[in-house]
Amino acid sequence: MTRNMGGLDRAIRLLVGVLLLGLYGALDSPWKFVTLLGLIPLGTALTGMCPLYSMLGISTRRSGPGGAR
Repeated sequence: MTRNMGGLDRAIRLLVGVLLLGLYGALDSPWKFVTLLGLIPLGTALTGMCPLYSMLGISTRRSGPGGAR
């Protein structure tokens, strides 16, 4: 599993995931369970690997000395 996400991409996904999960207690059903979709960006941010990026051949990770694989 190779990382294909850069630092900014990971930070944005982490923020979006935490914000969505934070809404869980504030909303009523069925919207409460929609907030669980925040687990997806949170998981990809923590692992640094996006399966959709892999399928499409996209990488936002910087190449070179600071981002060598």
